Amino acid sequence: MTTKRSLFAALLGASMLASALPASAEPITLRALMEDVPETQIIEAMLPEFTKETGIKVEFEKIGYGDMHDKLVAQLVSPESYYNLLEVDFLWAGEFPAAGWLVDLKPFVEKSGYDLKPFIPSMLELLGQTKDQLPLIPMYNYSMGLIYRTDLLADPKLQAAFKAATGKELALPTTLEDYVRLSKFMKANAGVAGAAMQAQRGDPNAMEFSNYLFSVGGSYLGADRKVTLDSPAGLKALELYADNVKNGAQQGALSATLDDTMRLMCSGQAFSMVTYWWMLPQIDNKEKCPAVAGKVALSVMPGGHGESGGWGWGIPKNTTPESQEAAWKFIQWVQSQKVSVARALEGHAPVRSDVYQDASVLKKYPFYGKGLDVVASGKSFPIFAYSAQYEDVLGAQLSLAAGGQAKPADALRAAADGLTQLLNK
Repeated sequence: MTTKRSLFAALLGASMLASALPASAEPITLRALMEDVPETQIIEAMLPEFTKETGIKVEFEKIGYGDMHDKLVAQLVSPESYYNLLEVDFLWAGEFPAAGWLVDLKPFVEKSGYDLKPFIPSMLELLGQTKDQLPLIPMYNYSMGLIYRTDLLADPKLQAAFKAATGKELALPTTLEDYVRLSKFMKANAGVAGAAMQAQRGDPNAMEFSNYLFSVGGSYLGADRKVTLDSPAGLKALELYADNVKNGAQQGALSATLDDTMRLMCSGQAFSMVTYWWMLPQIDNKEKCPAVAGKVALSVMPGGHGESGGWGWGIPKNTTPESQEAAWKFIQWVQSQKVSVARALEGHAPVRSDVYQDASVLKKYPFYGKGLDVVASGKSFPIFAYSAQYEDVLGAQLSLAAGGQAKPADALRAAADGLTQLLNK
């Protein structure tokens, strides 16, 4: 009896002890809403490596860009976000931190000793880094430069015609004025559009025009965050943009999107396009674009600066501390040099300078050296709580000016006033 009582007591004690101990934690699953583009697919294929290393599962939900913002916001304003890892476009990099939706990553960097030095400074600035906070870690970039046809520049007949018409040698332009002049020359003499332009109102023409603005030394905002768009440089940029849409671009440019310009360039029906630098390998592809493969090259925008764009990784505040730690572990892994190089070899547009300088990357993609110049020299569209809305305001005025329905000076003034109103909202 004593033995049975002792055994019962022992079993009872063990049971009570077991109930007092915390249950083994469930494996953490990170969930991210991702744009359905090649970059996402590149990372997704590598996720099993991260899970093997850490035991942390990662699930990507892939949708089109147009639906992402609203779907994310619905979660970020809820008591707890379903997505505990965020992919954030630079156009939201003002809105999300201002709303208090993101964890400040600066303490995570300091605690873990994560090295930010390899990241290209322009990308950190684009995504909201200040001396006091770090809302996002760069993920990949889509800065813009000039893709052009080398065979047309080397054509003896075109060289002679250009020399006769201008007194200058036919060469890659160094100023925006020279570029627009060359674009119009190619349309008149080479039987192709001088520029494949994405002048559709909204994001397409707002991004495209920004390259013109930065190329002539213009800006949207000054150091004091006052609007500087309505300036002599801004007017020059808009006049040249409208001139190229009317006289250098393809027919129907005012309704054209990025996809339209890609098809035009790919078919050999355009001399150039102001576009995202990572599009070069798609155009320089014998299977996809046999008409121009081997005949295209990349340069920084004439004038030295183009539009900078990109995505960043963030962590929502309305998630558990455990999932935030797991998300930070993933961000460190996916943006490490090793993983970034592996991504670059699959076509990733890097945000770390050391990846652009990696021997294996340059061997496969020699133009990544020029890509680094494009990214490093890029300037940013205004980043604030209403950046996305301002694309529509600016795009409407650009469309009016390029379509001849408004004088460039009037359109520029209206675009500047619209920016001022949104900044003060």
